[in-house]
Amino acid sequence: MRKILSGRYSYVLLWFLFALAVGGAWLFGKSRKEEEPLSLSSSAVSASEGEASEAGAVPEQAGQSEELKGLWVPYLALQTEEQGQKAFEDNFRKIADLAKDKGFNALFVHIRPFCDAFYPSDLFPWSHLLSGEQGKDPGYDPLKFMVEYTKKQGLAFHAWLNPLRIKTAQTPASLSSENPYLTLSEDSPYYFLKWDGGVYWNPAYPYVRSLIAQGVEEIVKNYPVDGIHFDDYFYPSSEEDFSLWESSDEEAYDLYCETVAEPLPISQWRCANISAMVEEVYRAVKKANPKAVFGISPQGNIENDERMGADVKTWCKTEGYVDYLCPQLYYSFENEALGYEEALEEWVEIPRQESVRLFAGLALYKAGSDADQGTWEGETDILKRQIEAARKAGLNGVVFYSSQYLESEATREEVKNAMAVLGES
Repeated sequence: MRKILSGRYSYVLLWFLFALAVGGAWLFGKSRKEEEPLSLSSSAVSASEGEASEAGAVPEQAGQSEELKGLWVPYLALQTEEQGQKAFEDNFRKIADLAKDKGFNALFVHIRPFCDAFYPSDLFPWSHLLSGEQGKDPGYDPLKFMVEYTKKQGLAFHAWLNPLRIKTAQTPASLSSENPYLTLSEDSPYYFLKWDGGVYWNPAYPYVRSLIAQGVEEIVKNYPVDGIHFDDYFYPSSEEDFSLWESSDEEAYDLYCETVAEPLPISQWRCANISAMVEEVYRAVKKANPKAVFGISPQGNIENDERMGADVKTWCKTEGYVDYLCPQLYYSFENEALGYEEALEEWVEIPRQESVRLFAGLALYKAGSDADQGTWEGETDILKRQIEAARKAGLNGVVFYSSQYLESEATREEVKNAMAVLGES
C-alpha cells in the first residue's frame, strides 16, 4: 500500500476505536439508544439490525405542522442575465410572489450547489452564480434577503444544499483559490472523489463529514431558516470497480477493512459513511436551532438510493437522522419502469418513526412533455391525481420541481388543475 499520511492514520485509529466501542453492539444487538455518539455512527453501520425507537416531537412550523405545499427553487432559477444585487433581488421577488399567488407555503431554495455559498461563509467561497467568479464577494447577502422576503410573504424557507458536490465537468468553470478542494487536495487528496470529470467530497473521512456538518450549523446559527434540505446527490456513482473511477475511495475502504474482523461489503460501507454524515448533520441542525428541521429528497427508486449510498429505510425507522423524507416520485402513472402509484406504495410501506414525515416530490417539469414514453402528453390532470393519491396514502404534503416551470405554456393546465386541488386542504 502507498505511504499513508498522518490524516489517514487518524482515520484508521478512529475506525479501530469505533470497532472496539461498538463491537458488542454488532454481536449482541445492543440498542442504538445505549450507545454514546461516536465520530463514526454506530447506528450507521448496524442500524439495519436495530428497531425503531420511540417517536419524538415534530417541530411545529410553517410547512411542517400543516400540509406541506412546497416548491423547489434551483440555482439555475436564481441566475440573472444582468448580475448584481438589484437584478438578483427583483428576480427572487418574482419567484416568491408567484409561489404565494399559486398557493404554496414553503420554498426549498438552492443556496450551496457546488461547495460554495450564497451567503458570507467562513468555510466556503462565494458562489460563482452571483458574480460569474467563484470567491468574489457580490457586495450583499443574498441569503439574508431571500429568507427575509420569503417569510414576509408568509412562506417557510428551507436552505437546500448539495453536501458532496464540488464541481461537475463543466460547472463551475474555475474554482476559487479558497475552495477547499484547492486548499486541501495537495496534502489530503484522499478527501476527494473524481467521477466523470467531476469532483466530490469523500464521506469516508470524519474530517469531511464534520466540515459538512459545520457548514450546516453555520447557516442555521446565522439565519432564521426553517430547515436544511439535501437532495439526492450522494456518491456520484454506484460503481464498485475502483479502476473505473478517476479517483476512488479504494484506499479508504482498504484502511477500513484492516481495522475490523468482518468488513462490510463496499456498498454497505458507503451507506454507513453517508448515514454517519446525515446523523452528524441532524445533530448540528438541532444544536443550532431545535425547531429547525432537516430533511432529504432521495430518488424515488429505493434500490437506486441504496446503490448510491442513501440508506433511506434506516433513516425512516431510526430516530436521529431526519425529520422528513421527500422522495422524488417523478413518474407518470403509466411509466413502464416504475409507475407513480407503485413507487408511492413502496415508500408508504417502509416502517417509519411517527416523527418522520413523508412528502411526495412531483415532476412539474415533465408536465406536457414527451417524458416517460410520452405518457405525460395530452394530459392535464396528472399532477392533480398524484396529489390526491399522496393524500389518500397518508403523506404529509408535496413539493414541486421546480419554480422554473410554473408558468410555461406546456405546464399551464397541469398547474391550474394541481393548484385547485392543492388549495382544497
